[in-house]
Amino acid sequence: MTPYLTIALLVLGLAAGVWLARDLRVLPQGRAAGPAAGFVSVIVPARDEEATLPGVLEALNSLDVPPHEIVVVDDGSRDRTAEIARAAGARVALPGEPPRGWTGKAWACHVGARQSRGDLLLFLDADTTLAPDALSALLEVRDQRGGLVSVQPFHTVTRPYEQLSAYFNAVSVLASGCFRRRPTGRVMAFGPCLLTSRADYERAGGHAGVRDEVLDDARLARAYQRAGLPVSCATGRRAVTMRSYPGGLRQLIGGWTKNVASGANDAPPGPAVATVAWVCVHHAVAVGAATAVLDHGEWRLWAVAWAAVAGQLGWLLRRLGAFRWWTWVLFPVPLAFFDLVFARSLVSTTLRRSVRWRGRDVRLGGGA
Repeated sequence: MTPYLTIALLVLGLAAGVWLARDLRVLPQGRAAGPAAGFVSVIVPARDEEATLPGVLEALNSLDVPPHEIVVVDDGSRDRTAEIARAAGARVALPGEPPRGWTGKAWACHVGARQSRGDLLLFLDADTTLAPDALSALLEVRDQRGGLVSVQPFHTVTRPYEQLSAYFNAVSVLASGCFRRRPTGRVMAFGPCLLTSRADYERAGGHAGVRDEVLDDARLARAYQRAGLPVSCATGRRAVTMRSYPGGLRQLIGGWTKNVASGANDAPPGPAVATVAWVCVHHAVAVGAATAVLDHGEWRLWAVAWAAVAGQLGWLLRRLGAFRWWTWVLFPVPLAFFDLVFARSLVSTTLRRSVRWRGRDVRLGGGA
């Protein structure tokens, strides 16, 4: 590869990253919540979440202004999920097995919304926690913009294997297209934290309208768009955090296998192409640098390219999660892991037409 082509590729990759993350906005700091906080129903779909549920419930019970109610939808758990929820003061809903044509999560959210009483609905994953003022901040954004408010939580990364989630976090945010300066076209949303009014939720068709979708969050955002309702996205930073897949490497692989290829299909075309270009440049730099070292080629140029790509990745990851410095310095390692899991996900979604998650076969377009 000529030096000029190398420089052109590098500029292309950096420019794509800048375009996609130019407006990487953070959920604002919450002010004192008004009376609206008392009309919020928090709905937590949970299946075998005894390890993560105490954290989210403790956080919800520590909010500056408590919500009207917390509804934990026990989606056929085989552990102490329901017992833990009741002990923390939450109301437990038992939806039973999802009907034919429904995914488990969509059914749990649907039942939770129907059995809740608040005028505002906050859907929260069981591994997502809120800072004391986070509900105030969410309500402030919804009061200003209406529609659906979606937050991509800050990823708490604890054990070394969790660093392998780096590219999945980066790609999901970039390909969403939510953080360009002026997002247009197809909208996206992030499922771990969604706030909406009940009226808007019903107007958009709710989870009944996305009952058979693996990525119900993305399709729900699309339903709001069709209904003429806005979708607002932000990153969580200190206010909304999550720790995904703490159960080990197998759980991490299973979770990303379920999401990544389907997410690629749902991403808006422009951001999807730009994200592919961004990832391809990372591959080119990794391969080019290795080749230059082995063949004693233009290693100085490739060293500069490596530093530029790693630096931009580090800038992005520091805003998305608690990733360590060596994750982006040694970026080919999480990149290779991303490639392998993406290939596995592609086989599951295109050939098998189903993915395995939490003891269920989730069939694409056909529910769980």
